[in-house]
Amino acid sequence: MRVLWSFLPESIPPMARANYRREALAAVFIPFALAATEGSIISVLVRVAYEGRVDTVLLNLAVGVLAAAPAMANITSFVWVKLSHGSPKIRFMNLLQLALLAMVLVIAFSPRSGLGLVTTTLAVVAGRMFWAGLVTIRSTVWSYNYRRDTRAQITGKFATIQVLSLAILGLGLGQAMDLDDRAFRVMLPLGVLLAAIGVWHYSKIRVRHEASLLAGERRGESRKAVSLNPWSVVRTLRDDRPFARFMSAQFMLGMGNMMAGAPLVLVLREQFELEYLAGILIASSIPMGLMPLFIPVWARLLDHTHIVRFRTIHSWAFLLNLSLMIVGVWTGQLWLIVLASIAKGIAFAGGVLAWNLGHLDFAPPGRESQYMGVHVTLTGVRGALAPMLGVSIYTIAASSGFHFSPGAWTYALCLLVAGCGTAAFFVLAKDPAVRRRIREAPFETAPPSRTSA
Repeated sequence: MRVLWSFLPESIPPMARANYRREALAAVFIPFALAATEGSIISVLVRVAYEGRVDTVLLNLAVGVLAAAPAMANITSFVWVKLSHGSPKIRFMNLLQLALLAMVLVIAFSPRSGLGLVTTTLAVVAGRMFWAGLVTIRSTVWSYNYRRDTRAQITGKFATIQVLSLAILGLGLGQAMDLDDRAFRVMLPLGVLLAAIGVWHYSKIRVRHEASLLAGERRGESRKAVSLNPWSVVRTLRDDRPFARFMSAQFMLGMGNMMAGAPLVLVLREQFELEYLAGILIASSIPMGLMPLFIPVWARLLDHTHIVRFRTIHSWAFLLNLSLMIVGVWTGQLWLIVLASIAKGIAFAGGVLAWNLGHLDFAPPGRESQYMGVHVTLTGVRGALAPMLGVSIYTIAASSGFHFSPGAWTYALCLLVAGCGTAAFFVLAKDPAVRRRIREAPFETAPPSRTSA
């Protein structure tokens, strides 16, 4: 009952309750459409649904793109930062949400053919681009609407609601497809209608002090800092070296994790011969379903810990996930793959918070969207590279003729890359400039009173 009460608006500081209520309702309904573009769900659906209808090599490449889409789409973030600069944030985000719903309808009515595979893949990528814009801008809204010492716990509740919805919807969609593989023709349009309710609730959110925020963005100096030129990312990193080193460490950790996603779909289908429901269960629903149990734990740590120090603790969960995958795939033991999926859920619970909020520990006031733009653009770069690299390594290993598990060797390389990222966080935590920022952070010493908004 305490857990359930913690999700009610009454558990939130008074001045944040109205926005919390609206955003929580949006987090319930929007996943009805978002699930169709979730890489771990759509890649399983496409791998099974199009089997025998298109060339296997082409299908595996499409799976790699679909698994990469959520991260790869973030490469467009600097575009959204520029387009939204000086504009009302919620209105702009509503347009992106409506564009996402349109892409889900394209997926619903794509034919089961080579052309349909192309349109489905393009619609997923476009939909995730719109979602990437929303995520980029959303961090600014959160920074103004929710106080620093409660921000991770509040936004963690949104993440909990969203991932629970995605986990349940993924299972439902997988079960329906096992019963009738045409079920998505009905379920996706119905999901769009329900998601529209979430878009309406989101439109009611109000950004605190938005007038001063927009005025600051429209000033000459701030306008110059935001550019459609991708080199603006390089300029931001050059001007803030500790942030650049943090991004480098995160790039390596994320690269290792993203390389592992698409090969999992191939392993589950080709080595373990799983259908829709079982594949979605392991690839998506188990980790997503477990995230709500661990998000509050990670949120309490992040609320009073600098992001660099947080990452030195949190990264070990990803290394455990990859280590279990190596052993499970090598030995052919599905129960070890399930354990790895559990470890993945624990890791993702902290990752969803750190990914959305970590840059705020570096961003100067008024430049939150710019720093988030840099962060998600780099996520897009590794998202464009990592899944296809993982699929390529798996394909080469599978066709090499040696008697070993291609999946195990693929995951060994993933573990090596992620391990380098973890080590980089430990080195960064000892850097004098970063240690000074950690000491100066208010939440590291005396957190503000929880009675204020």
